[in-house]
Amino acid sequence: MSTLLFKCKQQRDVALRETDEKALHTLVQAAVNVELFTIPLYMTALYSLQGMHEINSQNSSVYKGRIWPGMSASSKTVNSNQLAYNAVFSVFVAEMLHLQIVSNLAKAVNYDPKFTCEPLQDEKTLAWKCYSPDSSVLPGILDFADTNKPHIRVNIGPMNLEQMDLFLAIEQTEEDARHMMTEEMFQSKYNQQAPYKDWQPGQPLPWFGSIGNMYMQLWKYLSIEYTDGKTLWYVLFNKALQAANPGVEIPLEQGDNRALCPFLQQEVFNPGRLNPAKNEKNEYPGMPTSINTLDSEKALLEVLNMINGITDQGEGAGVVKEILDKVAVDRKLDTPLTLKSLMATGNLMAVQNQFQPSCPVLRKKYPSYDADGNEVPSAKANARGVFGKMDHFETFEFVKTLIESGGITTWDQWHADGNKWTAEMLQTAGYTPDPSSKLPSTQDISDALNRLKLEDKDDKNYDLFSRTAAGAIAGVTRVLNDYFKNPKIAFPYPSMGGSGDRMAICWAVFGKVPDITLGIRSNDEKPYDRNVHIYHACQGMNLDNNPDAGCDLESCAPSQLFHACKGSNDCKAEGGCGFVQSTGGGSGCGGSAPEPGKGLPFSPPSDNACGGFGGCAVPISASQIYPALDKDEKYKMQLFDFEGESYKPTPFAIMDYAEGDYVYDVAWKAYSEVRKKQGKDPGPKPKPSDLRLAFPPST
Repeated sequence: MSTLLFKCKQQRDVALRETDEKALHTLVQAAVNVELFTIPLYMTALYSLQGMHEINSQNSSVYKGRIWPGMSASSKTVNSNQLAYNAVFSVFVAEMLHLQIVSNLAKAVNYDPKFTCEPLQDEKTLAWKCYSPDSSVLPGILDFADTNKPHIRVNIGPMNLEQMDLFLAIEQTEEDARHMMTEEMFQSKYNQQAPYKDWQPGQPLPWFGSIGNMYMQLWKYLSIEYTDGKTLWYVLFNKALQAANPGVEIPLEQGDNRALCPFLQQEVFNPGRLNPAKNEKNEYPGMPTSINTLDSEKALLEVLNMINGITDQGEGAGVVKEILDKVAVDRKLDTPLTLKSLMATGNLMAVQNQFQPSCPVLRKKYPSYDADGNEVPSAKANARGVFGKMDHFETFEFVKTLIESGGITTWDQWHADGNKWTAEMLQTAGYTPDPSSKLPSTQDISDALNRLKLEDKDDKNYDLFSRTAAGAIAGVTRVLNDYFKNPKIAFPYPSMGGSGDRMAICWAVFGKVPDITLGIRSNDEKPYDRNVHIYHACQGMNLDNNPDAGCDLESCAPSQLFHACKGSNDCKAEGGCGFVQSTGGGSGCGGSAPEPGKGLPFSPPSDNACGGFGGCAVPISASQIYPALDKDEKYKMQLFDFEGESYKPTPFAIMDYAEGDYVYDVAWKAYSEVRKKQGKDPGPKPKPSDLRLAFPPST
């Protein structure tokens, strides 16, 4: 039995193990929910900060002189808004890290984490129901109505003092969380101990009271020892190995030296943990962010340090010390267990600095460029390096002081002061328009930004932008459902940036929070039926022959199809703009055989053969331009016709395009070729909608 688990006073009946397993899985999902819950919450505040950003890339000056609404990380913290942005951006990235860590922990106990489920989201509309102006509940953790801070509302909103009170309450230490309520309240509602008496699968777990206590109860479940001498950790760890090695009896008998496949672990931040060839790219080289051992005892040590990493940076700090103190008492050790003593045995690394990101790695992985395409100091490395030294509570305390000093301006305040968009606001100093450029003029864009608000008497535009933000996030969470099941699925990390763009533009246009509680559609709106219809990703590019398609076929893409990253579109003809995606590589996405050494042809926007292909970002920004390709790639796209009632994709021609082409022009050209093959007139190309004019290009 592991010396890091609690020592049970009495062995538990094996007949209860199945229920305990389901309780632990429910608890692990609660831990996933905690991390996921914070991400849209912090994002909506982050992108409420008033400011502008450039869109620059290596060796390119295509957008020189242009700026777009919404802030971004900066290596030059010239004002309080930029300081606040850098600070909260650092926390946001750390929460993504925590989500990866706890999801990998879930896989170690043979559980597939879920990212689009109750109680956070409506599973049909993907509305974020956990946020509300009337809510005082941190899902599964705490009701602030039971504490000395009953005024706290669990809702999305701008970067203000009310949100800082909420964020600080979420990120407080385990000790501070315990002091928020009376002893009577704690004992009556928040002090149930694992294993939970009379709990049955499908029931909610008892309230934890704090995030730290959630991990304490998780450790208690892992520590359960049954009458056969096995712990729940041992059983589930071996089940995870068994699932990864079908046909092989786990554990292996003594002397059986067969190499086993590890259970699935995913890495965005520390790829070198799973692939040593990428070790130089580890953003947190001293922090276990995944489990890379098949030994259950060593894996348990990594789980403990993973929990310590999450709680050291943010929520529930101090719980690992409580766990180790209890283990020492249970096992009647002469000296207390500490992470330092465990480190001395070679099991764990030192604390504090271990959980900070490596600035040299960040600078290399996330370079920044000026408007001429020259490399400049990394903005993301600066933000994460400076504020990565602070825990989340300290970071939000710092931001709160900026707000109290009056140095912060948010988009709702900017609009309340009567501001309207002008062309000059979308230009850098000394900007001279290029008469040969096909980019929409800054006047056209500013007019569109103003019209979207001024002509929105019934809030339809605001609802659309809110659903756009919800759809962008759904483009992430739906992919995550598969990412932790299938090693071939790519992590939709760039889509988080796209989600931020969607939130920022909603704030900038309306001065109101992007209402992701609306979801991607209303409850009474009919879901789209891909068995009957083929839906379009781009303005005016309808390929559906059925007049009852359930959406405005001449409009931009329906809001249910909005997404912000390549790979996150769900079906054929729904891929968007921006970064091209090859036609080969999965789910029947075939194409004409490329010549040897020439590379695969790419998917055209809105003419892709299946889900996950066809570029990124729906709707397409009117300013989106195709970037340069790698030297071994060719500027060629595989066109597809969609035949019969099932709209089966059939390749029929290769279409050329070029660096600097406008994505919508390429999409329209592809659409026109498909229509001509079908013997139909594509009609005139529509002028860009205000929505497409307002949206910044994907980055």
